[in-house]
Amino acid sequence: MNIAKENLKLIAFDADDTLWANQPLFDDVERDLRTFLAQYGTPDQLDAALIAVQSQNIALMGYGAKGFILSMIEVAILLTEGQVLGREIQQLIDQGKYLLQYRIDLLDGVEETLRQLSGAYPLMVLTKGDLLDQESKLARSGIGHYFDHVEIVSEKNELTYQQLLKRYRLQPAEFLMIGNSLKSDVLPVVNIGANAIYVPFYTTALHEQIAVAGNGYGQIERMSELIALLNGRQLL
Repeated sequence: MNIAKENLKLIAFDADDTLWANQPLFDDVERDLRTFLAQYGTPDQLDAALIAVQSQNIALMGYGAKGFILSMIEVAILLTEGQVLGREIQQLIDQGKYLLQYRIDLLDGVEETLRQLSGAYPLMVLTKGDLLDQESKLARSGIGHYFDHVEIVSEKNELTYQQLLKRYRLQPAEFLMIGNSLKSDVLPVVNIGANAIYVPFYTTALHEQIAVAGNGYGQIERMSELIALLNGRQLL
């Protein structure tokens, strides 16, 4: 994919699992829940319950640690037929509190890449989820000063991107989105004629998984390759 970098007026970055690791901590909580509930069903039954409850609750509660932990508590109540103990629910709540305040570990190459880009382009964090949670993570990351704009939205789809371009008075060719989710960060952007770069992460949230092979977007394996891609240099 060739990006006309001279046309770019705004570069937006997804946050979780693009700038810093996030999903591995949620995977750990789910793994603990599966161990705790192992006596109440087969692995397939546990997975089916987790998928069903999380899918239903995202529409009601949105994305983020708070809704995630409420879903875990609901699954525990469902599979134990209400026999889960108060102290066990408290353990899930404590895990949720940890997810709201864990130490932010930037992914390799993120800060150096932002440092190089910040003087040349306006930069944005464009993420979805709970407002307080995402603001807190950005503050804890120590990289907030590189960004000119922060947008925290409930969903990232074609309408969201169209509204954002209108609000910032941008043409599609003037916007570049970078993220780890084909579903949220890449395909909707490509579909409205804007630019997107996919940076895959080794684990992906259930609600972000999508089996799509396509084109029309760039791909790098790590953030440190972004500058080379924008400069049109061959990536190793």
